[in-house]
Amino acid sequence: MPISRERKQELVGDYAQILNECDGFIIVKTQGLSVSQIQGLRNTVREQNGQYLVAKNTLMRKALETANWVVPEALLVGPVAIVFGRDNMPGVSKALLKHIEDENFAEKMQVTGGVMTGDLLDAQQVDALSKLPTLDELRAQLAGLVISPAQGVVNALHQATGGVVNVLQAYLDKNEEGAEASA
Repeated sequence: MPISRERKQELVGDYAQILNECDGFIIVKTQGLSVSQIQGLRNTVREQNGQYLVAKNTLMRKALETANWVVPEALLVGPVAIVFGRDNMPGVSKALLKHIEDENFAEKMQVTGGVMTGDLLDAQQVDALSKLPTLDELRAQLAGLVISPAQGVVNALHQATGGVVNVLQAYLDKNEEGAEASA
């Protein structure tokens, strides 16, 4: 049953809204996945603040044009799914590729490329993107950089106070010996 013109316009608007909220997307050729397999993949991607979507290629092209994104014509051919990333493209790509590998979906799913910050990505660049630190990993690294100098100051103060305590203790010990000798 064909989709009505109104429904097509609504879908293009929905896709454009998703594009306005994301920082990139990955295109995956799919074939032969069951509903439960797709749902598992959706959950995996969602955990990384991503979204898995199967869309008509012509409607996605219109949405990309509407949202002023690069249109990867060569990638939007045949049955494809689109995985959108929101603020965490490395995490989304890492989760997607790991899921494909863990579930042995290599025959059913193939990453063909994507778009990030206006640049077209091929499959190898998406793989390289998945090797970058995720948003949470970057936050942990940043926290480590912030804490490291503070930890150095604490250690220096601890050593300095330890030295003062040792000097005072030696002074007290010497005075006690002198007091015992004169008594």
